[in-house]
Parts: sequence; structure tokens; C-alpha cells
Amino acid sequence: MAQVAIYDCEFLTPPEAPTRFWCGPQDPDPLCVQIGAVQLLLDDGFDISAREGWMVQPTDSDGRIVPIDPPLTRLTGITDALLQDEAQPLMDALSELKTDADGALLLSWGKDDLLTLAASLIVQNQLSPIPAGQFRNSTPILMAVGETPETICGLRSNTICGHYGLEQHGPAHDARADAEGVAVALQFLLRAGRLAPADFTGLAPE
Repeated sequence: MAQVAIYDCEFLTPPEAPTRFWCGPQDPDPLCVQIGAVQLLLDDGFDISAREGWMVQPTDSDGRIVPIDPPLTRLTGITDALLQDEAQPLMDALSELKTDADGALLLSWGKDDLLTLAASLIVQNQLSPIPAGQFRNSTPILMAVGETPETICGLRSNTICGHYGLEQHGPAHDARADAEGVAVALQFLLRAGRLAPADFTGLAPE
């Protein structure tokens, strides 16, 4: 395994929607609005490269654009105007993510593939251009460095750098910055000898 791709997603979520599993009468579907990705090379230098990001137009099952909730704008900086200027259809963004990953495992902090991408694909009646088995949750790898499940569950893609005393690259809740934050933390653990490239093979499908 020469490299892995670290990705992150931002998605529609009004206040407290996750705690009620999006069961509120006005809760939008957790549609993806941004994808960010970086490459982490598993060679001697463990360099980070190919930083990419894509804004995604959230559309409902009838093809209508879903407006951004103001709290999400305060959290992420993403606005309706920004999406109008920069967003592309989800399938186009996923196709570019597939090209960027170039067959490498796609690792997220948690299960962005199930909680965000799959939900968006189902709502839009689309099939993913990326095989399901290419997506993996990166959090189990921290067990290899002695982190407890309780500690891991308390971390997020935008806080893992701080956990290891590292500087977060870019603002929190920006998909590209959060993806890079996870990559920087894994790079630190690799360079410190606490992780080895072989540890990543445990995340790969058998």
C-alpha cells in the first residue's frame, strides 16, 4: 500500500438534528455540501499531497436545491451564494474524488460514507462511482498507538491535531482542512514510529 486518501464531508444539519436522528418535521436530509481530500504517502517521508476540495450542490429527491440552514453557515462558512457560484453535482464531485484517490483507500474520521455520501446518493437516486469497499473508517488505527475507545470517541477530525499538540491546518468544519488535520495527525504518528505503514493494511478489505 503506497498511499491512502484522507477525506472529510460537510453536510446539512440543523441544530440537534443528529441527536434526534433527523426525525424533526423540518429536518433536511443530511446531504453533502462539501468534500475535502488529501493524499498521505506511506513511504519514508510520509508526505501529504494532492489537497483537493469540492463544493457540492444539495438537492432533494425531487431535484430541488435545498437551502443552507443559518447555523450551518455559522459553523462552516458555507452559504447559498457560495454554493451557487462553486458547487457541482454530487456525482461529479465523487468522480473527481475517485480520480484523486487513484485506487487508494479512502479514509474518513468516522463513517462519512454511510452517514453523508450514502444518504445523498439514496436521496438523489444515484449509484456511487466509487466502490463501497474503498471507503474505510480511520479511527480504529488509533488503537494501534494505545488510544482507548473512550478517547477516540471523544475526538473529531477538527480536534485530533490538538490532541497531539499539532497545529490545525485551516478552519474547523472546512472539509479540506479537517481532512488534512486527520492526515497531519497520522503523519505525526508515522514519523514518530508509533504507527507503521503495515498498520493501515488492517483497514483494507480482506
